[in-house]
Amino acid sequence: MEFLLTGSADIPQLVELRLVYLEEDRGPLDLSQRSVFSERLITYFQEHLNKSLFAYSVKEPTLGQIVSIVLLQVVERPPNFSFPTGRTGTLLNVYTRPEFRRKGFASALIRQVIADAPTYFLSFLELSATPAGLSLYEKLGFLKKSSHYTEMKLPLLIEDRREPDLGKGGKCL
Repeated sequence: MEFLLTGSADIPQLVELRLVYLEEDRGPLDLSQRSVFSERLITYFQEHLNKSLFAYSVKEPTLGQIVSIVLLQVVERPPNFSFPTGRTGTLLNVYTRPEFRRKGFASALIRQVIADAPTYFLSFLELSATPAGLSLYEKLGFLKKSSHYTEMKLPLLIEDRREPDLGKGGKCL
C-alpha cells in the first residue's frame, strides 16, 4: 500500500470518496443531489487542494485506487488564547472503503496528519466524530470539547446559484 498526499490528478477519486462518505453517514443521495455535490466538490478541490485542504490517502497500487482517506482543512483566523498561531486544522471525511477496514489505514493517516501538524503551524486539530470513529479518535488522543461558550450556528440555505444582493457597492454591512 502507498501512503501519500493526494494531488489534483486524484480529484475524481476524492469526489467519489466524499460522496460515498456522505451517503454512508447521511443516507442515499438522489441523482440531482449527487450531480450538484459532484460539481461543487470538483470546484472546491480544484481551488483548495494542497493550499488550505490536504488529502492524506492510502492507495492500493495494483488498482490505482484510493482505499482510505483523511482530509485536513487548515483555517487561519485572528490568534487568541485558544489558537495562538491563528491556524487550526479540522479533520474531515475520515473514510476507508469497507473491504479495506480494520487494517489500520485510517489510524496511520491520522497519525501522519498529527505528525505533520507543526509544519502547518497549527494550534490544534479538531474533528466531529461519528459513533463508529469515536474510539479511534480517543485512542489517538483526541478529547471531547468542553467550553464555557455555547456552540451555536445559523443555518443559511442558498436555494439557487444567484449571488446574494449585498446592496450598494457590493459590500456587506
